[in-house]
Amino acid sequence: MIEAVQALVPRIRAAADETEAGRRVPRPIVDALIDAGVFRLCVPRALGGLEAHPRELVDTYATIAAADGSTGWCAMIGANSGLVSAYLPEALAREIYGDPRGVTGGVFAPFGTATPAGDGYRVSGRWPFASGSEHCTWLMGGAVVRDDGPPRARMMLFPASEVRIVDTWTVSGLRGTGSHDMTVEDALVPVERSVSLMDDRPRERGALYAFPAFGLLAFGIAAVALGIARAAIDELVRLAGGKRSQGSRRTLAERGVVQAEVAQAEALVRAGRAFLDDAIDRAWERAASDGTIGVEERVGLRLAATHATTSAARAVDLAYNAGGGTAVYATSTLQRCFRDVHVATQHAMVASATWELAGRILLGLDTDPSQL
Repeated sequence: MIEAVQALVPRIRAAADETEAGRRVPRPIVDALIDAGVFRLCVPRALGGLEAHPRELVDTYATIAAADGSTGWCAMIGANSGLVSAYLPEALAREIYGDPRGVTGGVFAPFGTATPAGDGYRVSGRWPFASGSEHCTWLMGGAVVRDDGPPRARMMLFPASEVRIVDTWTVSGLRGTGSHDMTVEDALVPVERSVSLMDDRPRERGALYAFPAFGLLAFGIAAVALGIARAAIDELVRLAGGKRSQGSRRTLAERGVVQAEVAQAEALVRAGRAFLDDAIDRAWERAASDGTIGVEERVGLRLAATHATTSAARAVDLAYNAGGGTAVYATSTLQRCFRDVHVATQHAMVASATWELAGRILLGLDTDPSQL
């Protein structure tokens, strides 16, 4: 997979301006990612998927994001959405995920409402931040089930033809992700085409499916952020070798402050990745041996993901500042990296509140670990 993705890097990088201007990943790039199998990373082998090791997920997302942050984000969302296939009845999973050219996406947050109707639900709702929705064949949205029992959230899967995309994605960074709103009106969803990633047990028993869905999403975001930071550092190194500040004979590379900023940025990215790899390895070892992942490992995953994302943003800030006036132009790679990484940090899975969640557990306070 990594070799296949690395081969696509020049094409993804060359299309970055088109991706940003069009506010979506161009169809030829989507097709290339499909051909490479990127959107099959989390699909079980029994369905023809790759059922990849989480480290391979991080490598893949970071490599693509280093070429273009928006493309890396859409690759991550589409690939991670494959996790749902492990929860569906096998026949339905094969119908949705058996198509090697199918792409799924959507929004986990329960912004919809589901009312029982026979052997299914009538679902309506509007979900923001539906990244990559315009190239998906199936979309999913979280919904609160309203019946005689207590409210409970389930993810509903819809054919793309039943979903209306509302153009809302006018933003500063990750512009090419096409993260518009999606809306559904009174769609009939069979019960078997709904899942709860917190309450249901996955049908597939591989170690990958012991990982919590929120944890997988969090470290996927971190991988994208680390890829963006790598692109920023590489661009600063390239720029520093030839740029001279006004009135100076020295290049940026010859200035002590820039040398220190490059070193600090590099350290931040490497440390963020090392902690992330360690947390993933610990969780994988537990999942492979016990078939489960405990609260300690889940806290480690969330801490590592938030730390890596925050570290990546700090590294980009250092590179951006060192780039000086060059970095303010829309044509600058540093400018794009700055905007992209600071959109990634806003995601709920890696936002500042996740420090509090992990901290409560580390302090031994009574805490609901289901959000980890």
